[in-house]
Amino acid sequence: MISLAHRSHPLWLAYLVHRLSGLGLALFLPVHFYMLAMVLTDPEGFDSFGLWTQNPLVKMAEFGLVFLLAAHFFGGLRLLALEMLPWSGRQKTLAAATVAGAFLVAATFLLRAI
Repeated sequence: MISLAHRSHPLWLAYLVHRLSGLGLALFLPVHFYMLAMVLTDPEGFDSFGLWTQNPLVKMAEFGLVFLLAAHFFGGLRLLALEMLPWSGRQKTLAAATVAGAFLVAATFLLRAI
């Protein structure tokens, strides 16, 4: 039988957040590139899209996007630390700080966007 005990470890959650944030960013990038191309090919369409972005739900989605970016960034720093630094029992604290830092960055963006 397969053991799932590793999934109760806090660093497994950090691993999962890093993988899911990377997936979310990968799904967002084609949309982002499409919008950048629209600036060149359909400026009027891009302007109408700009009005749609003032919707509060879009602002919350931007919060999510910035959170994904910050979580992926800080998760990458955590991975670099795991690979490059001698590691101790402080891993749980550093993983929690990664999530807190990502949330702080995203919340700051949201407060400035509203």
